[in-house]
This record gives sequence, structure tokens and C-alpha cells, in this order.
Amino acid sequence: MADATWVGATAKQISRAVRRGDVTATQVVADHLEQISITDPSLDAFRVIRAGEAITEAEKVDDQEDLSNLPLAGVPVAVKENTPVAGLPTWLGSAAMRTAVAEEDHEVVRRLRGAGAVVVGVTRMPEMGLWGVTDDANGPTRNPWDRDRTPGGSSGGAAAAVAAGLVPIAQGNDGLGSIRIPAACCGLVGLKPGRDVVPADLGVGSFFGMAENGVLTTTVADAALGFSVLAGRDPVRLVEPDKLRIGVSTRSPVAGLHADRPNLDAVASAAKLLVRAGHDTVTANPRYTTSLGIRVTASWFAAAYQEAEGLDVASLQPRTRRHIRLGKWASRSGLAKRSHQDSWREASIKFFADNSIDLLLMPALASAPPLAESFSSASWLRNMSVNVRYAPFAAPWNYAGLPAIVVPVGLRPDGLPLAVQLVGPPDSEVLLLAVAGQFEVLNPWQRHAFV
Repeated sequence: MADATWVGATAKQISRAVRRGDVTATQVVADHLEQISITDPSLDAFRVIRAGEAITEAEKVDDQEDLSNLPLAGVPVAVKENTPVAGLPTWLGSAAMRTAVAEEDHEVVRRLRGAGAVVVGVTRMPEMGLWGVTDDANGPTRNPWDRDRTPGGSSGGAAAAVAAGLVPIAQGNDGLGSIRIPAACCGLVGLKPGRDVVPADLGVGSFFGMAENGVLTTTVADAALGFSVLAGRDPVRLVEPDKLRIGVSTRSPVAGLHADRPNLDAVASAAKLLVRAGHDTVTANPRYTTSLGIRVTASWFAAAYQEAEGLDVASLQPRTRRHIRLGKWASRSGLAKRSHQDSWREASIKFFADNSIDLLLMPALASAPPLAESFSSASWLRNMSVNVRYAPFAAPWNYAGLPAIVVPVGLRPDGLPLAVQLVGPPDSEVLLLAVAGQFEVLNPWQRHAFV
């Protein structure tokens, strides 16, 4: 925490101080708004900043007589721009996608505010949330660890804001890795809850039924707190898990693609940390078939087609238009079906049972985050190639609807963050958080980038 400012404090530290009366929500929010004004021009993490409105909302928090039941009292949060916030348009990544001003908050925003959080702004994403890089005609959002690199996507603005200390917690959503990929790019904790644990209700079909709302944070404790609020639960108390049997896999879901040496080393380091924590590790490789890859890709296409219903497609980016055309074909061909998702979900659950494993450890990324280029004006083929090559490990678990978390484990030789992914069976969110907490204790990470 810097002198006389709450910038850099965790959500738990802030909420505790506000509840005790050590600081006002108004002061905390003012500190963060000042930092946003200084830092965000070089990052472009935010689509819009709610400066005056946020101060007014913070004052309302301070006016409440009893703050004891507000787990996020006075905590500045950011909301991803595809998630309705009352009084603002919902951008969905581009001016062409922008909807009318929302009359009411999305349920997850309502829950954040109900817990005492203050929405300071909405963060940028790629058009329609289709890509693992974040940019549009106004330019790219940049990674605070290296402004020449992308913070990932589609929750790229959310990740950049948290990694730069502009907010301690940001809401994001994850349809094919859109929380976990930027968390890995920016050295954050990123939890994708399992199916039907947190309200989704995103766009037309919640990314063909694959998207979930979650949070990006700098600590496991904040991730647990944010998850509790979004899931409508009492604050989760993390305890040391019993001895677990954890599968380890470096096999890529995409044939012919492999994780680079730093990401392989990250998995090896994480496996050693698990053993130090008292767990057993065994090799366990999911069976990624060609048909699975085709079906996941078809659902990615179909998500764009579903979201584009009623839109002037000609006003969208060329890469998006081609994705939509392929989505129309995928929807009519029968390759994109919810029944296929259910089959993979059953096979994934059976994989955990057949291998007698509690969780599965794997790489979060296959390579370093790509350069922060103008991907929004690049060809569809260029976008597909870059996205699939650097981030192939996340998508199968959206398709299965299983919970997964990304945890930092160190730095690449070039100074960018390294991370691993843990996947669990249904209802294992708290267990994933508990194991992530063991990583944090045994191998603490740098919480913010040097900005």
C-alpha cells in the first residue's frame, strides 16, 4: 500500500477497514479513481469510468448505519463491458455491438453492489468476446507487465485493471477461457465456476451455454470472497484440504501444439509444490479426440451466430463476420449441439473417477502472451492462428461446464508472469481455491506489475 492511499490494498483489507471505520468508502474510491486517471491512458483497460457516479455510490455506502453484513464494503470493482450496468450502454466490445442504456443491473452486478462494492467503470473486451486478445479500432488494451503485450481476452481490460492496481477485484466472464487466459497473461488468480453455480445470462445464449461469470484478483482470499458474493453464498472460509490425488497433464487439446519450455517448467514446479503441500501427483491425460476439437470449435462459431441475431452484420469487424458465417453453417450442420457438451461433461467426470483423481493440473498457456497488435483489423485466419496457438488449454472445460482456476507460479525468462491451471469435477470450486491458497503460501507471487 502506498503512502496515504488504498491503491494496492486487497479487497479484504479494504472492506475490513471500511467496516471498522478506519477509512471511508469515499476515500478508497477516490484514491482508485485518481490512480485510474494516471495509469489507464497508457493501458486502455476501461471503456468508461464512472467517476462522479462512483463517488456518489461510495457516499451511500458510508451513510449506511450498519456495514457489518457488507463483505465488499467500499471495495472498488470493475465490470466487463458485456455485463449490463444500470445507466450505461452495454458495449460487447465495439460501437457496432453497443446496446441501449441498461435499465437495471445484471444479477452479478446487483450482488456485487449488494455486498457493498462500488462500480468504478466497465472494462474493455474484444468484439463479441470471441478472442483471447483485446483491441478494437481505438487500439489495443495493454498488459501492465509489458505494454507491448496483450493482457489476453476476452476479459483483457479486467485483467489489466487488476494487475495495475486500478481495482482490487474485477468481474469477468469465461466462455472459452476468457477469465483464465487473461489471468495467466497478467499474473492473477482467475476462477471460472462450474455450470449453474453463478448466474450467467450473458447476451443471447451465454456463449452457446459455455460462459460463466467470475472474478479476477491478486490473491486467493479475494477470489474466494468474490466467488462467494457472485454465487450468493456466505463468505467461503478456506481450510487446508485433506491429502489429494492430483493428475498432471501437459498434453495439448489441439493436436500438434505443445506448451513451450517455461510453461512446462511451470507445471513441473506446481507439481512439486503440491507434493510439498502433502498431496500425491500422478500422470493423467484426458482423451482429446478430433471430434471434440471440431465440436468445441463449432460451438465457438455458433456462439457468434447466436449473438448476432438481429444485428447489422456488415457493421462488424471482418474477423467477426466470418465467424458468424461459420456459425450459421455450424448451427445448421448439427456440429454444435448441447447434447455434445453433455456427452463431454459425462466423459470428463468419468475421467476423474476412472483415474481416482481429485483435481487435474495442466498448463494455463502454451506460450507468452502475443504482442498487442491491431488484431481487430487483421484477418480471421490470423486471429484464429494466434489465439489457438497460445491458449489451447482452457476451452475443453467450458465445453464440459467444469470449474477451473488459474494460479500464478512465477515469471518467464522475459519477466512476464507464468501460471498453471487446475480443473475439478462439479462443485469443486472451494477445493480449487483451497489448493490455490496452498500455492500462494508456499510460493508467494508478485501481486501487481511494475507500472
